Amino acid sequence: MTTRGACFITLEGLDGAGKSTHISWIEDRLRRAGVALLSTREPGGTPLGETLRELLLHRPMDLRTETLLMFAARNEHWRTRILPALEAGQWVLCDRYTDASFAYQGGGRSLGAEPVRILEDWVQQGRGPDCTLLFDVPLETARERLAQGRAQTDRFEREDEAFFERTRQAYHARAATDPDRFRVIDARRSIEAIRLELGGILDGLLRTRGYAPATLDPV
Repeated sequence: MTTRGACFITLEGLDGAGKSTHISWIEDRLRRAGVALLSTREPGGTPLGETLRELLLHRPMDLRTETLLMFAARNEHWRTRILPALEAGQWVLCDRYTDASFAYQGGGRSLGAEPVRILEDWVQQGRGPDCTLLFDVPLETARERLAQGRAQTDRFEREDEAFFERTRQAYHARAATDPDRFRVIDARRSIEAIRLELGGILDGLLRTRGYAPATLDPV
């Protein structure tokens, strides 16, 4: 194990699961531990990726086009930002990554996992996140939060309940195949309870890579 090594962390979950509530807190905790951190998102993360994000979130398109554009943005992101950061010893925190394609395109849109896996292998060549935090809530909770929190919704957020139920099931299927990487977070709980759990997970990652856990840790 490399002392003070890099780490690639991703956040996943249904729209409305609440993961965005904790991103800044996670960033702060890692930086206070002395981590050089790249915080980014998908789709997006690069100038080209942000252009493709606007198309993906707001323009109707064929499912295959959607999936290919997701991976076009991801390839640019991986090659120009994420991989160079990791190779330089930085940590990377990414709001969604390839597991989202397995969940939303593979599950929600019923494309199936195999086309997504082929693209994953082609773009990432066997490399991926070290830890994935999957924020999980029942569908009704996610939909209720989404309705309360957004003035405008994108075309994914406007999908019906069956779509989101398939998406959630696909996330759970992914987590079941890789339990060492996934940490399923029960996001129905209070912010304080969730952050207590997140803090323990992050402290474990920090220790294994040669960092002391952050101090003065407000929730």
